[in-house]
Amino acid sequence: MAKLTDGKNGIIAKEAAPGRGQRFIYDDHRDAPRGFGLRITSAGGKAFILSYTVDGRKRRKTIGDWPTWTLESARAEARELVLKISAGADPLEDTRRRKLEPIVQDLAIDWLEMHATGLKSERAIRGYIKNDLLPAIGRLKVSDVRRRDVINVVEAKAVHAPRAAAQLLLYARRMFDYATDRDYLPANPLAGLKPSSIKVKGRRDPLKPVTRTRVLDDDEVRAFWQNVEACGLHRLTALALKLVLVTGQRPGEVAGMHKSEIKGRIWTIPASRRGKTQTAHTVYLTDTALEILDCASADLDRLQKRRNVPSKGYLFEARPERPITNAALCRAIDRHSEALRAKDVPPWGRWTPHDLRRTMRTGLSACKVRPDIAELTIGHVKTGMVAVYDQHSFEDEQREAVIAWENRLAAIVEGRRIGLESANVVHLQEKLNNA
Repeated sequence: MAKLTDGKNGIIAKEAAPGRGQRFIYDDHRDAPRGFGLRITSAGGKAFILSYTVDGRKRRKTIGDWPTWTLESARAEARELVLKISAGADPLEDTRRRKLEPIVQDLAIDWLEMHATGLKSERAIRGYIKNDLLPAIGRLKVSDVRRRDVINVVEAKAVHAPRAAAQLLLYARRMFDYATDRDYLPANPLAGLKPSSIKVKGRRDPLKPVTRTRVLDDDEVRAFWQNVEACGLHRLTALALKLVLVTGQRPGEVAGMHKSEIKGRIWTIPASRRGKTQTAHTVYLTDTALEILDCASADLDRLQKRRNVPSKGYLFEARPERPITNAALCRAIDRHSEALRAKDVPPWGRWTPHDLRRTMRTGLSACKVRPDIAELTIGHVKTGMVAVYDQHSFEDEQREAVIAWENRLAAIVEGRRIGLESANVVHLQEKLNNA
């Protein structure tokens, strides 16, 4: 044993490397705990170590390399380790467990495989975890995650997407429940974290969905219709957005339209694609709707020949064999919002693909369509006792409704004055007879 000294002329600097193997010099300084010393390898490496005994087993813990660690800091660390050992801990075993402990990204892969695979909401769950949570904390060890780390992620999400932020919090909490079940954590850091704990400036309840009332006025509808195919959008995306406005159906249902769903003038959206209602819905296709579908089909045929990939039957393909997604429609609107906005109208905020559906529904009311018929036309189902006792489909009334909206939309796009004559019964009857 020797009293270790630091500095250029100290024992640590002067001590030569052994010819082979390694040599240990234990420190007998009064501030050094028993077992603290220096290890020197034949290659010349020098590191501070602590030798100790746990349950009769001799262990040796490497504190750190010299000169990265100074002698003083290494002695202080050794004293801290001795205190932990006296309390029953085993630093070497703790280090081994630390290395084996997964990072959040590894935990997420396991949890998604075990608890999300096969669920109807699997795609959404994977999106919340992979797109929001992992970029922020994915590289952290599971035990290093603190409540505030997740709160920061959820609050950032809540600024623009309250409902999505609530879902993100829910799935993050479940994932860390899984971590406690697997004994990676003694307790879930998110346990008891309520939506009310999330704070966003200017919002009393930031995870409560904001009810949107945005509809496009006539100038905005005209600007959209005239510019959407010429503003740089992929044409199939532009046509899908037009069809949302014409039919009033959900953007995701329009984007995923398949040729097999169309029979003449009737488009049947299968229950499997209607997550909210889980019932099939039929849509009457007006002349304008059929024209849009003809254009989409022609564009798709050209793409198929160029790609030399067989079609899967989707009318609005973003990639070979895959339809456009609702998220892709939203991103497209965001990228080209300036070009799609009426130049002489103040910027009231960006509109979304779903706002086109709301605009169509509002237009039905302007066409004097009965509220119950308008609701059925856009795919909402009957509720309460009406749903039990009234089984009539109102197909004719829905057909009249979409034709009335087509007339109104044509007048808006052409800049004509809109009056009741655009939706009068005689004109409607002529359209129906020609259909």
